[in-house]
Amino acid sequence: MCVTNVKYKKPTQNEARRMKNLLSYLTYRDSRDDYVPQVSGVERWVDHGMGKSVTQIANTCEGYQSDHVLLFSLVVNPNPDLIRMVPHEEREAFVKQLTERTVEGFFDARGIDTGVEYSYVTHHRNTDGEESPNQHDPHTHVVLPGTYYDADEGRRKPLYFSRNREVNHIDLLHDITQEQMAELMDRYAGRDWEQRYDELATIREQQEQIAIIEEAHGMWGGDPVWAGIRRTDENTSAAGFYGWFEDREGRLKLQFRPLMPGLEHSEAERAAEYMKERLQADAKNIQRDEELRPTIDF
Repeated sequence: MCVTNVKYKKPTQNEARRMKNLLSYLTYRDSRDDYVPQVSGVERWVDHGMGKSVTQIANTCEGYQSDHVLLFSLVVNPNPDLIRMVPHEEREAFVKQLTERTVEGFFDARGIDTGVEYSYVTHHRNTDGEESPNQHDPHTHVVLPGTYYDADEGRRKPLYFSRNREVNHIDLLHDITQEQMAELMDRYAGRDWEQRYDELATIREQQEQIAIIEEAHGMWGGDPVWAGIRRTDENTSAAGFYGWFEDREGRLKLQFRPLMPGLEHSEAERAAEYMKERLQADAKNIQRDEELRPTIDF
């Protein structure tokens, strides 16, 4: 439903340089390839105690570092399929509220009553996955210091993200994120969003069955493929083909490759039927050519 990743940088000279490079990257880009021009008077960073510029945040990190941590960074990334249920003009507000409620709820659950300073920036990249590329994928990058202020002891103490048998802060963070995500989806997408998402998943499962119940429609790059459609959301589908391709872990998996995205459902069905006819015709032509090819007897 939502991914939250945690990383940190150590308080070394090299890591301090990398931290500043990271902050600059987060400030001036939405992705590896998308540069964001800065507008005078418009700050990208939302400041909750760490600062609102690269210099301010870097100085705060150096001033609040622990013996082992210079900076913690989090990524709060809602599922793009769910984000598509949120009106486009409300998605940035959705992701910002999700970030603030997650971070503050997480430290409340840990009993850190004074909270922890943080700043975050919102990015608006598009997905680069092969099954559903170019889908709006808003997310935030959050930076935290290596220490927090303990009011009872009147001093700053090291901040930890522990993961052991006694306490698992990573699981707690994920749980808090999912809770906040569900509450915000109720508000922004309607209380029936889970039912709608389940229906989307069911339709996709049914659509990929074409590669199970039918013989391959043709070949693509030497591999068998099936023309078909994949539901993108409640209003649009993509036409393309299914096949067994390697995933990011190198395992063969039945996947979809879109050729014509953003179609109405009926348009996608017609396009897929045309692709099927072309694939089957090409397969017959290849078979006929092989049968007519002369053989040489030695």
